[in-house]
Amino acid sequence: MIGRIAGTILHRAQDHVLIDVRGVGYIVHVSERTAASLPPAGQATALYTELLVREDLLQLFGFPTLLEKEWHRLLISVQGVGAKVALAILGTLSAEGLSRALALGDWSALRKAPGVGPKLAQRIAMELKDKAPAIMALGGSLTVDTGPLPETEVVETPAARRDTAPQRADNGAAQATADALSALSNLGYAPSEAASAVAEASGREPGASTAALIRASLKLLAPKE
Repeated sequence: MIGRIAGTILHRAQDHVLIDVRGVGYIVHVSERTAASLPPAGQATALYTELLVREDLLQLFGFPTLLEKEWHRLLISVQGVGAKVALAILGTLSAEGLSRALALGDWSALRKAPGVGPKLAQRIAMELKDKAPAIMALGGSLTVDTGPLPETEVVETPAARRDTAPQRADNGAAQATADALSALSNLGYAPSEAASAVAEASGREPGASTAALIRASLKLLAPKE
C-alpha cells in the first residue's frame, strides 16, 4: 500500500499531479481544490495517498491532510460513490463544508458536486449523518508532515502563498470544530446532536474561534421556550 508520496512536481493539472520520486514519476489524482493549493512544477510537495486496486487498473488518489483522506474513505463507503466522485465532492465543498452538510443532513449542498444527482446526494446524507461526527472530531491536527523532501531550490512565490491559504484556513476551522465537539460531548450532548449544532454555528460564522463556536452551539441546543 502506498500511503504517502513525497517528491518534486513535474506537472500539475486540474485533476492530477505528476510527482517525481527518485526518478519514478507517479500520477496522483487530486481534487481541483487540492491541485490549486499545490506549489508550481519544479518544487517539492507531499501528499497522503490512497491506492485503488482493480483487475485492470491501479490509481493513486492524493490528499493534503489525513483528515481529508478519512472523509474520502467515508464517502466511497456509500454505494454509488466512486473515488473520483468523492474527490469531486471534496473539491466542491472542502472537508469543512462536507462535514457541515453531513451533520445538518443538507443533501442539496452535496448536489453541487459534479456527478452527484439528487438521489445519490440524499443517500449520502442519510447514510453518513451519524458517521460524520467521528470524522469531524479528528480535527485539523491530522496534516501532512512533509519530513525530508527532495533537495530542490524552493522559491515561494506570492501566487503559491495565496494558493495554500485556503488549505491552512480549512485546517484551522477543522480544529476549532473538533475542539467544540469535544467540549459539547463533555457536557453530555450526543455526538449527532453536537455535530449538528456546531455545523450550523460554523455556517453562520465561518472562521469562528473554538470559544465562539461553543457559545453559539450552546444557544442552538438550549431548550426553546
